[in-house]
Amino acid sequence: MRVGIAGLSGRMGQMLVLSSLDAGCRVVGGTCRDVEHDEQRLAALTRNGSITLCADMGELAEMSDVVIDFTHVSTVIPHAEALKKAGTAWVLGTTGLSGADQQAVDDAARNIGVVQAANFSAGVTLVLRLAREMGTALPADRFDAEIVEMHHRQKVDAPSGTALAIGEAVAKGRGVKFADVRTPAREGQCGARKTGEIGFAALRGGQIVGEHTLLFTSGTEQIALSHRAFDRRVFADGAVQAAEWLVRQKAGLYNMENVLGLG
Repeated sequence: MRVGIAGLSGRMGQMLVLSSLDAGCRVVGGTCRDVEHDEQRLAALTRNGSITLCADMGELAEMSDVVIDFTHVSTVIPHAEALKKAGTAWVLGTTGLSGADQQAVDDAARNIGVVQAANFSAGVTLVLRLAREMGTALPADRFDAEIVEMHHRQKVDAPSGTALAIGEAVAKGRGVKFADVRTPAREGQCGARKTGEIGFAALRGGQIVGEHTLLFTSGTEQIALSHRAFDRRVFADGAVQAAEWLVRQKAGLYNMENVLGLG
């Protein structure tokens, strides 16, 4: 399997190289901002092979069977177009997509296989499934749903993509639109909590990889569902597992539940 990695020189990109090689995949190339500089810096990652550094996704897509992409949301639309044109499968971990971005992903999935997930950890995938089931079992008029997440101090978006995915799972379980019940961080005289809303609290500090807790609280009890990641490698390993699964599938939009055989 020929694997291409978008954003090869980034922290996640380098982990994806190591995970791919450890899984026995052939890393054929990756996109980067500064080819000459990154060629020297990434030499140690090539092991016994060579990695072609590409200036754009079109070039990378042509040489790859599947591209793993954890880059910036601004790249989603051009990447979708390039991968669709080349017929190359796409593992997408970028979060914070707009409606137009998601439409581009959906359009691409009509022609190529796409695994899209906010988090590629097997544990988080199970948390999302449980969050949906708990949303169904614990009615909004009795149980208030709140999501607390904490990440490293460099993270630029809040709430995290995983936190939002948990909220979406709860909303789906309750049969409501997430946009109608999502409540951002509270501050000041915000009034009493409304029945049915799903609240978020985002904490930042140090080098915490990722912690998420879903709380269902009634007048008489509380249920907490938590996940803690210790190493970013868990996301890279999951993405490579998704890539290996995806190359055997037909065109369509998939998620990690599909990869793990859960749905």
